[in-house]
Amino acid sequence: MSRRSGRAGEALAGYAMLAPSLFGLLAFLAVPIGVVVWLSFQNWDLIAPLRPVGLANWRDVLTDPDFGHALLVTALFALMVVPVQTALALLLAVLLTRGLPGSALFRVIYVIPWVCAPLALGLVWKWIFAPSYGALNAVLGTHTAWLTEPALALPAIAAVTIWSQVGYVTLFFIAGLSQIPDHLLEAARVDGAGPVRVFFSITLPLLRPTMFFVLVTSVISAFQVFDTVYALTQGGPQGATDVVAYAIYHEAFTAFDLGHAAVMALVLFAVLVVVTLAQQLYFRRRISYEIG
Repeated sequence: MSRRSGRAGEALAGYAMLAPSLFGLLAFLAVPIGVVVWLSFQNWDLIAPLRPVGLANWRDVLTDPDFGHALLVTALFALMVVPVQTALALLLAVLLTRGLPGSALFRVIYVIPWVCAPLALGLVWKWIFAPSYGALNAVLGTHTAWLTEPALALPAIAAVTIWSQVGYVTLFFIAGLSQIPDHLLEAARVDGAGPVRVFFSITLPLLRPTMFFVLVTSVISAFQVFDTVYALTQGGPQGATDVVAYAIYHEAFTAFDLGHAAVMALVLFAVLVVVTLAQQLYFRRRISYEIG
């Protein structure tokens, strides 16, 4: 009895210590997801009473060409941001880990854009991109309409996103590079491998756990972009920057159709789950955590 009582006491103490985390998980994750799923079957404009509509919201959203366009724009945005951002962050991390003068200062400078408010940065960049009095056109000597030309608006937002997040991603690569044992790199150099061969044969394979984390989080962040789009273009021009997150916002708080917005949010969630699982399957057999 005493042994059983001891085990029960330990289990109870364990659940008591987990209770705050479980409460947060339920209150801020499980319950909101459940509410969104429930709203996807309702017709609600925030004022009138809720009215169940069955699968009508799902049918409307999944057959809506505008929502399909928003998904396409979001995927294109992610393709613009993630590869360039990852490559630049890796390059910066390699340079900063070589102990060059001023490396500590640059580590701080690179992260400053990430810690700043996205809406505030968006207003600054809106001034920079202004066609008549903007700083960028003043430097280039042109009058390019960066944010009102459909072909240029999305790349401009992608550039701002890369600029604001590349320093944050760089920190993860710096942490990953610091975990690679020096004796492995020295052994490769002793065997006659040059810097390029060492990087692609030793460094890059051992960075795969970090690369997996960076790619997963970067893709999720790119698919959820909203603040920068809202500050710079608000989905325009001609829907060129109408990403899914902005479409959800517009449907919920401009068109006041919470049912359609809930469906869009769930579709975005499903897309992110599928993409994350695909990345996990790709990296699962290519990651080695034992590098000591």
